[in-house]
Formats: sequence, C-alpha cells, structure tokens
Amino acid sequence: MVRIVEKIKCKFGFVSKLFFAFAFLGLLSTSSFAGEPNLPEVKAPWMKGERLTFSLGWGIITAGKAVLEVKPSKDGKTEFYTLAHDEGSLKKIYPVSDTIYTRVRNKGLMTEVFRKTLNEGSYHNKSVIRFDRKGEKAWLSDTVFTDGKVRKVKRSADTVVAIQGIEHSIMSAFYLVRTLPLTVGDTSRFSAVSGKKRYELKVLVHGRETLKTKIGTVNTIKVEPVLDGDGIFVSKGRIFIWLTDDERRIPVLMECEIALGSIKAKLLKVE
Repeated sequence: MVRIVEKIKCKFGFVSKLFFAFAFLGLLSTSSFAGEPNLPEVKAPWMKGERLTFSLGWGIITAGKAVLEVKPSKDGKTEFYTLAHDEGSLKKIYPVSDTIYTRVRNKGLMTEVFRKTLNEGSYHNKSVIRFDRKGEKAWLSDTVFTDGKVRKVKRSADTVVAIQGIEHSIMSAFYLVRTLPLTVGDTSRFSAVSGKKRYELKVLVHGRETLKTKIGTVNTIKVEPVLDGDGIFVSKGRIFIWLTDDERRIPVLMECEIALGSIKAKLLKVE
C-alpha cells in the first residue's frame, strides 16, 4: 500500500487538481478590454446559494470528500468556497486539508480576491491573488510553510502579472461555464490566471451521456479541459468533467487519469 501511495502521492493534489480543472472551463471571449470590462450581471439558479458535496476516490480506495459552496454577499457580490479533506485508507499516510475562497462581482463573475490554502502531506502552501482590473494587473502572494501548525515560512514570493481585464481565477471560471451553452463538437479558447502566469486554455465538448448517480439518473454533457504547453498540472493524464445537461450545469462526475488508473470525484448531495 505504501509503495502505491508513493506513486500517486505527487498527484494527490488531485483534491485541488480536480477543482483546478475548473479553471479550464472559464470560456472567455478572446477579445481584449482596455482596463475594466463592462460585463452584464450573471443570473443563475445557484447564485441564490448552493452546496455540492463530493466523494473523492482512487479505485476502491476512499480518499476524501470535498464541498463546493456558493454564498450570496452584499453590494452585488458572491462568495465561492471549496473545502476538501482526507478520509479512509489514505488519511494517516497522506493527510489533506485544502481550502479555496473566491469573492466575485456578479457582473461577469469577475474575481476580486482569490485565496488558496493547501495542506497536503508535508506540503503547506497559502497563496492570494488580488485583481486590479483598471490597472490591468493581478497581485500574487505565495508562501510555502515548513509545517501546518507552527507556520514557519520556508519560502515566499510576491509577483505582479499583467492582465487584459477579462481573466478569471480558478473558481470564478468554473461557475462562469455553468451559465453558458455547451455545443457538442465545439472547442473554445480562453484565458485564466493561476500561480505566476496567464494561461491560454481550451475546452473540448465531447458529447452527451446518461449517468447513474447518487442524486438519480441524469443527462450530462462530457467536457475535457486542456492546457496548451506546460501548466499547473504535474500529471500528464487527461481530465474529464460531466455536467448536467440543464440550466444548472451541476458537475456530477470528475475524472483525472493517472499512471495507475484514475481518480474520481462523484457528486453525493446537492443542497
């Protein structure tokens, strides 16, 4: 078991990796804006509040659970939360506790602040991105700690990334795609910010499938996020996401291929 875990350990960031895949789903216009873009207000069923619970597993091994939550805020803004933690067989071998927070404007779901805290095995990281649309910059702060308790800084870096005003963070990109039509056979290109770079991304819409899930039998659209060139994923494997084929576009299944099979996130509950 330990040897197998060692082989997937560097990829166990799948807790964040699977949800980072959502960054690839921010189907954005290829147009450029001078300064802050003027975008319409997004209206969707989940904008009033939503909580999705997922199981995370590798084969027959239960790895953990994750929660995606939407909380309406004040002044035309919305907050997105992602919480992921370990469970089952891998808990003692490779503990995981990840948190992602995003605050967006309802107009275009433009991110104002993105915060990510990762505690995965011996890796402990906190990063923050603040978007300045008018100044066409994103301010990034990234810190790696020696452990998850004392929080002694191992290394830290601050970076400024030039943006064009339309880039999204990881979670705002995910929620944006849930408001858009997805046509089978289409491939769309778009931009996002993660880490120290802007990425040119694309999403493939493969087709429609009917899946049996914990919430019943549902019609879905299967999509594949792809990054051209080197990117945020260490894994070479492909990632697939199945969204409900209705106006809610709820992700019911996510699959990340690795050398030894695949890691899956399965929807357990919708609130």
